Amino acid sequence: MSGGTGTKKLMWRWRSNPLRRHDDIVEAWIVLAVWAVILVGGTLAGLVTAHAADEVFDQQREERYAVKAEVVTGAPAAVTTAGTTNRRALAQVHWTTPDGATQTGKTLVPAGQKAGTEVEVWLNGQGDLATEPPSPTEASVEAGVLGTAAALALAGTVFGAGALARWRLDRRRFDRWGREWDLVGPEWGHKTS
Repeated sequence: MSGGTGTKKLMWRWRSNPLRRHDDIVEAWIVLAVWAVILVGGTLAGLVTAHAADEVFDQQREERYAVKAEVVTGAPAAVTTAGTTNRRALAQVHWTTPDGATQTGKTLVPAGQKAGTEVEVWLNGQGDLATEPPSPTEASVEAGVLGTAAALALAGTVFGAGALARWRLDRRRFDRWGREWDLVGPEWGHKTS
């Protein structure tokens, strides 16, 4: 098959043809619109989501800070489940704020820590316990994953909407063919001579 023949087959809905129906033109526009939105909209959704995630991670790295804390209650030992080992456990800790007040709270610490052990914990801008912010590399990877997920979600939604619109066109064509057959079909049983 030559390249020109393949292109003709792909573009048949756009060419002038006495057998082309209005629904064929509508379907061609639907397919074009779906792919345009997937390509342009998916790219934009991915880029905007990745940029927003990067900003959030940058803000977390700017406002969160590490302080030394003391484990109040011992942390359970590492637990292995389904082939993975959880190397962090929830424990109660206390720390001193910059203004000299002592705070107590629960956070994840390395598994197996005994009471009295000094650990590093992370606080947010309000001085509350928070998770460690992602490193720039981790943030870039996570932003990329979130951007890709947003692009795929948009693409899936648009593709599904396009498939639904094409299905409705097919149903309309089948109904129209059925009505036409009901009119023409009985005439085929009569002899013409």
